[in-house]
Amino acid sequence: MIVQKYEEMLQGKSVIRTLSEKATKIGEEIGYDNVFDFSLGNPSVPAPAEFTKAMQDLLTNEDPVALHGYSPTLGIPWVKKAIADSLNRRFGMNYEAEHIFPTSGAAGAISHALRLVTEPGDEVITFAPFFPEYIPYVNLTGAQLKVVQSREDFQIDFDALEEAFTEKTMALLVNTPNNPTGVVYSEETLQTLAKFLKDKQNKYGHSIFLISDEPYREIVYGGQPIHFVAKYYANTLTCYSFSKSLSLPGERIGYLAVAPTCEKAKTLVQMCGQISRGIGHNCPSSIMQMAVAKVIDLTSDLSVYERNANLIYETMRDVGLTCQKPDGTFYIFPKAPIADATEFAMTALKYNLVLVPSDSFGRPGYVRLAYCVGEEKVARAMQAFREMMAKEKFC
Repeated sequence: MIVQKYEEMLQGKSVIRTLSEKATKIGEEIGYDNVFDFSLGNPSVPAPAEFTKAMQDLLTNEDPVALHGYSPTLGIPWVKKAIADSLNRRFGMNYEAEHIFPTSGAAGAISHALRLVTEPGDEVITFAPFFPEYIPYVNLTGAQLKVVQSREDFQIDFDALEEAFTEKTMALLVNTPNNPTGVVYSEETLQTLAKFLKDKQNKYGHSIFLISDEPYREIVYGGQPIHFVAKYYANTLTCYSFSKSLSLPGERIGYLAVAPTCEKAKTLVQMCGQISRGIGHNCPSSIMQMAVAKVIDLTSDLSVYERNANLIYETMRDVGLTCQKPDGTFYIFPKAPIADATEFAMTALKYNLVLVPSDSFGRPGYVRLAYCVGEEKVARAMQAFREMMAKEKFC
């Protein structure tokens, strides 16, 4: 007998992936350069040259057994130390290697974090709009995802959070800078959230964890500081990926950082090894652990994303769409000009614009544009967008 819940999930495949496949099919007909594909958050800038050199040096000089063999269950010690030292240097923290668990991307980190602090029947709260994969991430652990709507500016609505919070709430899953909105939580928001969670811990008499999903941490605009979530709240589990900062999504490399202030912090990391036994994680690639450690404080040239953001935001404003200006990431989340965002996205396809309707993000009535696309193509896309808005009488 097959497991029914996974078969049922086939009926709810990722809208983002479905539209990306649609874009590929259109591209086969008219040439992909003529498809304005804003569906998938796949970085458009190359990995830094230093990363390529690090890979070459490792392949030339490293012991092949170490390079291609299994890493220790909890990760390569010197890699873990490099990550901890970087976090301490950049954010004034006091991590040790024993607080770091290398993972297969941020998804792997979230999968471990959820299993560390929840059991079946517990509740995990996140804020809409949110990355749709949070639903299977949480619900397939046996815990339940509860969604709280954010404010109109996409900061946390604490009144709504208060109403949703119960004794069964064991964790909050937050994402800043945020996919799909591009919004960065303000320092005031993080301070208020930390106080809220401390009060709830005192009220309910058990630990409540903040799981911070941070793959876009390095992509912030206007020279604003990066607010490292774990600085604000003791029981924070930080989930990071090098996919966006180093443009390495296909390499599947990231880490879980357990704040030293967490309850049983080092024990939690050791527990990750036992969780891996049950989910088949069994350590990320040894060579990838080593390579990212060699360039731990570097990023790709991320400046194109801010230029794209400015151009698209100006276009949205000019055609009369309500839109929050992105603070970071490579996403923008304008309100559709009609109630049915899916209908709007289908209309956009006639102009070879691939936009993602927002229903799966938990906030109907919007579309997401992933503008990790070349600048010249974004400029042509915005011409097509203006044409669509005028011809379809959306403005």
